[in-house]
Amino acid sequence: MNKLTITILPALLLAACGGGGDSAPAAATAPEMIVVINRAPVPQPNADGAALTFTASGSIDAANPFFKAFGNGRSCASCHTQADGWSITPQGLRARFAATQGLDPVFSLNDGANSPNAPAGTIDQKRLAYSMLLTKGVIRVGLPVPSGADFTLVRADDPYGFASAAELSLFRRPLPSANLAFAASLMWDTRETFPGASMDVNLLHQANSAVRGHAQAAVDLTAAEQRTIVDFEKSLFHAQSSSSTAGDLTGLAGPARLSTQAFQAGDRIAFRLFGAWTGDQNPARAAIARGENLFNTRPMNITQVAGFAPLPQRGTCSSCHNALNTGSQSVARTFNTGVSAGILRTPDMPLYVLRNAATGEEMETTDPGVAMVTGRWGDIGRFKTPNLRGAAARAPYFHDGSARDLDAVVRFYDRRFRMGLNPQEIADMAAFLKAL
Repeated sequence: MNKLTITILPALLLAACGGGGDSAPAAATAPEMIVVINRAPVPQPNADGAALTFTASGSIDAANPFFKAFGNGRSCASCHTQADGWSITPQGLRARFAATQGLDPVFSLNDGANSPNAPAGTIDQKRLAYSMLLTKGVIRVGLPVPSGADFTLVRADDPYGFASAAELSLFRRPLPSANLAFAASLMWDTRETFPGASMDVNLLHQANSAVRGHAQAAVDLTAAEQRTIVDFEKSLFHAQSSSSTAGDLTGLAGPARLSTQAFQAGDRIAFRLFGAWTGDQNPARAAIARGENLFNTRPMNITQVAGFAPLPQRGTCSSCHNALNTGSQSVARTFNTGVSAGILRTPDMPLYVLRNAATGEEMETTDPGVAMVTGRWGDIGRFKTPNLRGAAARAPYFHDGSARDLDAVVRFYDRRFRMGLNPQEIADMAAFLKAL
């Protein structure tokens, strides 16, 4: 029998802690005390089976300040929930919106809304104000064009009437707070990755930045709070534990096995998990094995990708997702694969026209990415390579939530890099990604 730890917490933390059902917390307003029982993590269902979190302690510590409400009532868990792969999903957010009538702290105007000036007095106004959060699971990151940048903002076409050079609205998915042992950089634009600093130092700074920014706390975290939050995050290993078609995954690729994985480059063969299923009599397992092989070996034409050199060249999915059996980038590199190109803009996204100060060249983008940190023209549209483990739990995908499912992710790269995948190969590679 698992040992239970019982912690007494104020009810205002219930929305953050969640437990096994953190997609639909109670309204964070009641003053009474709640008993939270820390149990060993249990599989969390998703569209492709279930995902599981592994911790060395064997339980999720609900008393950790990761679950503590700060400032506007948010905690780290407001945007990083176990049920949603330690990120958030539109499905989970809609459940929270319905359960709390839009009063859950995640629905905060400062960055949860499409604009900080959006009216949100009624439930209908709230649905409109938080539509990007509810449909794509994206937080609005407000950043100014850096001082001294070698580009200027020519025009901002913001459907929500807010963005300007003083503060662009950049809609981004919260990256998962699990599997951080395999991170070479932090944040989509690496703005919490400091030259010469260890990942531990970066994480400590990021924890405080999130509490001061997203939670609008008036004071910094204490050193002890920072330390315990980061230690908790670093203890989380998350992966798909079962497939709705292939069955149990823990023997080959579950989170306990992931916790023993060394962080290293994969020598062009990034994933070596499902080889034993090659030619398996179970067609779903055979498809996963074929998809892994395609991921590792199918050639693509890598052209016009800022951050990748030399160009052009032939590569594979493992060229960028090269960390062994995890799919992150093993060093702190960023790439522009074209996700934020203006030509792909949808009506719900802002569009920015930027001009090179030296050449006069103009570029349209929905998010300048790393360029909003460095101010460099060549960094426009560059983003970090995300970890792929546990991906099935946290749709939609890409930094802006523009890919509805993993099949759409595969189709995007098939078109972008002329991989020439047939329908069966697209299905096989998606099956592999869903099993991670």
